[in-house]
Parts: sequence; C-alpha cells; structure tokens
Amino acid sequence: MITISLCMIVKNEEETLGRCLDSVQGIADEIIVVDTGSTDRTQEVARQYTDAVYPYQWTDDFAAARNYAFSKATGDYLLWLDADDLLLQPDREKFLSLKETLSPQVDLVMMRYHVAFDSAGNPTFSYYRERLLKNHAGFLWEGKVHEVITPRGVIVYSDIGVTHRKTRSGDLDRNLRIYEKMLADGEKLGPRQQFYYGRELVDHREYAKAIQVLELFLLEPTAWVENKLDACRLLSGCYRQLGWQEDALFALLRGLALAPPRAELCCDLGAWFLGQGRFEEAVFWYQTALSRPREDQSGGFVSPDCYGFLPAIQLCVCLDQLGRRREAAAYNELAATYRPDSKEVAHNRAYFASLGEEPETNSLSL
Repeated sequence: MITISLCMIVKNEEETLGRCLDSVQGIADEIIVVDTGSTDRTQEVARQYTDAVYPYQWTDDFAAARNYAFSKATGDYLLWLDADDLLLQPDREKFLSLKETLSPQVDLVMMRYHVAFDSAGNPTFSYYRERLLKNHAGFLWEGKVHEVITPRGVIVYSDIGVTHRKTRSGDLDRNLRIYEKMLADGEKLGPRQQFYYGRELVDHREYAKAIQVLELFLLEPTAWVENKLDACRLLSGCYRQLGWQEDALFALLRGLALAPPRAELCCDLGAWFLGQGRFEEAVFWYQTALSRPREDQSGGFVSPDCYGFLPAIQLCVCLDQLGRRREAAAYNELAATYRPDSKEVAHNRAYFASLGEEPETNSLSL
C-alpha cells in the first residue's frame, strides 16, 4: 500500500485546520504544515496533529510556498489541501480504498474539487484538480497565484471529491494585488496568468480593464481551450455589465468557434436571447444545453445545473411566454427531477394548476 504525505500551506486558519486534518485521518501517513505568517492559533492547532510544522517567510508566491512544503515530504505520494478543504465521509471511504489499490505505476490522480453549493449542499460548481502526485517525480508548482502543476505521465481520474468550504471571506484583494505587483515589477504574464488576472478584474468589477486583458488573452495561440471558452463567457458578462449587448452576444458566439458547445455556453446564449425577449432562440439554446454531454474530465469549470435544472426551468419560462403552456409545464416537471424541492418548481406548479394546465410529458425529446 502506498504512503501519502499531506502538504499544506496555511495562514490564520485556526477555525478550519482541525476540521481539514480530522477528515484525512487514516489517509495521510505524514502531515506537513507550512505556516506563512499566522498570528492566531494555527500553529498550535497544527501541532496537535503533526510535529512537521514549518514557519515560512511569505513572498507573494503560492507556488514557491507549496514547493517548499513538497520538499519536506517523505511519502510515496503527495497530497495537497487548503485548510478550508475537507473530505466528506463518502469521499473518505473512496480515498481509503484508492490508497489500498493504487498502482505504483500511476504518476498523478485527478480528483474533483467542489467549490460552490446549493442550499442543500449539492455541488453547483466543480472541476478536476491534480490532487495526488508521485513524490520525487519532478512535479513542481508554477504561478505566483492560481498556481498549478501540469499533469503528465500515467494519470488516473477519480470521482473522489474534495469539498471547499470557507468559513470567512479572507483577503479578497490578495490575488489582484499580487498580479498588479508582478506587472509593476515588469514581469510578463503567461497565458494562464493573463486569464486569471482577467478573472480577478471581473470579480473586482473592473469590467473595462478586464475586457482589455481577456481580449488579449484570446489572441494567445498556446492558451488552453478550456480557459478560452471561459474567457468568452467572462467577456460577455463584462460587455453586458457595460450595456454593450451586441458585444456580449458576439463574445459568446466566439466560443462556438473554439470547441463543441458546452452546456454552460448554451445556457449563457439562452439567457442572452431570453433577456432580449427572443423566446424562440432562447428555447433553441436551452434545448441544446440539455442535449450536451457533461465532460468533467476536460479539466474545465463545470456547472452541473447547466446540464439539467437550469435549462429545464428556463425552458418552462420561455415556452410559457410563447403560449406553449403544456410543454412549459412538462419542462417544469423535468426541472423537478433535478431539484425536487425547488421553490421555482413549486411556484410554477401552482401557476399551471391555476390555469388548469397538465404537463405534456410526451412532448419532451431529451
């Protein structure tokens, strides 16, 4: 059976660190905690689980800190988590099984990363991350912020999910501050860093500046197609915020030239046409979203609702506007199969009942 070294970088995480470390008991054979400048009880909490607690001088470089943590590991494989991550019990059980059965020929295990949730705790936004890596195989983090390890070698995709649950907002300006310091110091951002710099600008509502950055990013010939697809959606949102509706549409249409359409892009197109009162076109794009396969292993960001609930409930709205109420009621029932307790579904049921409409379930072709 393989041995696993958990490698963490932390700062002021006394509230969540214990929760994280409790969730990996029996999985991590070695726990390494690199503290980048805590002023609370983080180190005290860490020492309840491990003696391998290392102070580290923070230099605005996440990759450097994570590589330092990796350098202290002695296990066969390296696992990384943030303090506000945890393994829920079903994922713990899967991880324990993986640990017992993983072939030593495997270089890297990709695992799901769940980062947003609905009111019932179900993931609404997730993607795969390089989570378990063979030690002494030359894997290194790159990027001062939004750091990454390029997957290579023998790769296994696992359905184990790491759950990211924050208890506080943290320093919301940190990443943007690091990027702008890099630029002020004359550093050139690579394609990945350009993309994430643009995302940070969007999050800070600097839409005009984000447009400039993302437009330049889309010209990068070596940029990853999944990032380009997301950049088109981000650009569309920026243009929409500035009131430039045609530009918002064209940004989405650019995404269609990059790859077969993802359901997320189709839902954005549906929303654009719905916002313009062009319900027939909106129906087309929402129906297309329902027909698209979900490609979790593409490595891109995945919004599960775009493959079921969201287009179904929006088709209900659009078809009702077109006077096709039996079809609308049928799509409302389809939405209920994804979220049985949805307030929107309940509201629509009451509405259709008041009109005496029954769902035309045979009309659905999915």
